[in-house]
Amino acid sequence: MLVPWGGVGCCLSAAALYLLGRSSGRDAEVLRSVARTGSLKDLAAILDTASKVLPLVVAVSGRVSSDTPLICQQSGMRGVIVEETAEQHFLKHNDAGSWIQDSAVMLSVSKEVPWYLDDGTGRVYVVGARSAAGLILTVASEVFEESGRTLVRGTLDYLQGLKMLGVKRTERVLPTGTSLTVVGEAIKDDVGTIRIQRPHKGPFYASPKSIDQLILNLGKWAKLYQLASMGFAAFGVFLLAKRALDHFLQRKRQREFHKK
Repeated sequence: MLVPWGGVGCCLSAAALYLLGRSSGRDAEVLRSVARTGSLKDLAAILDTASKVLPLVVAVSGRVSSDTPLICQQSGMRGVIVEETAEQHFLKHNDAGSWIQDSAVMLSVSKEVPWYLDDGTGRVYVVGARSAAGLILTVASEVFEESGRTLVRGTLDYLQGLKMLGVKRTERVLPTGTSLTVVGEAIKDDVGTIRIQRPHKGPFYASPKSIDQLILNLGKWAKLYQLASMGFAAFGVFLLAKRALDHFLQRKRQREFHKK
């Protein structure tokens, strides 16, 4: 009997979706247990009374601020994280003799300055937010610079099987003044500066959504993954059962034929 890869694939997809649903559900439960601060001023008092052995994972909210913000070269926006990319777009000759569009990254630069959240009552510095889940950088500018066409350049492109179209330059930024919720480990150094960073084990989020919205979204995704998992599992079992039944009936017909 040939392996019913369709049914096997559906069952494997169901298992993967089930695990994703479990993971999203666990993340939602973890966020529900995270300590919340009414204001950043209260966080210092919470740290003073918290256990020195166990890490304190908290959710804090405020506006993105910095004493030395970056200024985007193209848009002029001020931000604390700036990513600049340059992509070369071109047409290339394929084996079928036609031209297809493609691109390649020429430059990718990321800059970050020390920054903090400020809610009017205090400030909390954020460390390593670029690796946090949920962080979205705003597209500050997107410019396409067309390639100049010369005889020499056209000849070289023809020999290489390429036609240069131009360079797309993009700036993405986390602007100052953005309302942000950060979930992570809170620590206070010897001079009293409070920082939020990735915990050794636990959630690390930096999102424009509130923690209640994050929990709600994770719960929705967990349910969707579970429903999709059940659907794939049912369809996979149907395909496997159909294949097994077809194989059984085929063998039965073969035995009856040999008897005759």
